[in-house]
Amino acid sequence: MLEKGKISHRQLTVLTILYTIGTSILIVPSIMAVFSKQDGWIACLIGTAANLLTILIYSALASRYPTLTLAEFSEKILGKWLGKVISLFFLSFIFLLSSFLLRVVGNFMTTHIMPNTPIEITIILFMAVVVYAVRLGIETTARAAEIFLPFVIALFLFLTFFLLPQIRIDRAEPVFENGIKPILLGAFYYFNLQEQVILMMLVPYTNRPKKARSALLAGTLLGSVVIIVSVLLSTLVLGTEFTQRNMYASYTLAKQISVGNFLQRVEAMLAIIWLITIFFKTVVCMYAVTLGTAQTLRLKEYRTLTLPFALLLVFLSLLVYDNIVSFIAFTPKVFSVYATIFMVLIPAGLLGIDALRSSMKGNQTSS
Repeated sequence: MLEKGKISHRQLTVLTILYTIGTSILIVPSIMAVFSKQDGWIACLIGTAANLLTILIYSALASRYPTLTLAEFSEKILGKWLGKVISLFFLSFIFLLSSFLLRVVGNFMTTHIMPNTPIEITIILFMAVVVYAVRLGIETTARAAEIFLPFVIALFLFLTFFLLPQIRIDRAEPVFENGIKPILLGAFYYFNLQEQVILMMLVPYTNRPKKARSALLAGTLLGSVVIIVSVLLSTLVLGTEFTQRNMYASYTLAKQISVGNFLQRVEAMLAIIWLITIFFKTVVCMYAVTLGTAQTLRLKEYRTLTLPFALLLVFLSLLVYDNIVSFIAFTPKVFSVYATIFMVLIPAGLLGIDALRSSMKGNQTSS
């Protein structure tokens, strides 16, 4: 393996929590309000259950090849050339996702934080920090995640506590007003916004790869709790109609907090939470795509790919969509279907083929 650093079971849990929160804390409340209305929190619960089920598939697959990443064991299962094709196909998905993450950062910062700063500058600066983290390695990134997680949790609890007086339970009623179909649709979109399959690239670099399942399950569950609470608060404080009209509903939600005259611009705390979590999600994606490409192409060092990939990502991030309206239209309806191929079909297919091969070998041995 190219990367020699190891991360602990706890560090994998921390990275999974931050990765799960990622972009979702900002954009999921509005998407859930659009498709599932006031039942968005129920859709998130179902989507979380689906994520946990797929992690069981990923873990079963990873346990068969505990020292190999998905890019490596694809060749073991499918053969050299078909395995490389599937690997590169999977890596293209991570690359596209990374460009989306960059663009979301650029849009948010130029819309709410630094409106006079060109989006290109914001994206380039953010990408520079990501590249630096990726070059330091996953072990250093995991240690940094342990430092930042308590701040993320503390800020989120602070925001939640001061929003409690503004909650109106009637805004979540009536439950199941539009039936189960919109809830399942919202659950499908939520499920595909998590992209937990990419975390499989980290499993071989844990100190106990065969026990990574519990870390991934715990991290996904804890991160999902933050998202579900955000969706609930957006619904109960802002209302469904207001939430679905705001792309960054959680940020708007934080503006509702009033803590006297001594604490203003509380929404900056939500922006800090989001920037920290999306930074770690982008680092994990960038690390996965550079490492996976190096493994597929049999390169000795993944770090040589970080700069050229960073330049390509900056360029692609400026092209992936024109504006927020096109992003809202594209992400749930198109990207979610596309992501399903990599989150469900490819892992399940690899697991099924590998299990079938093992069964056939066992029958041949017994005969």
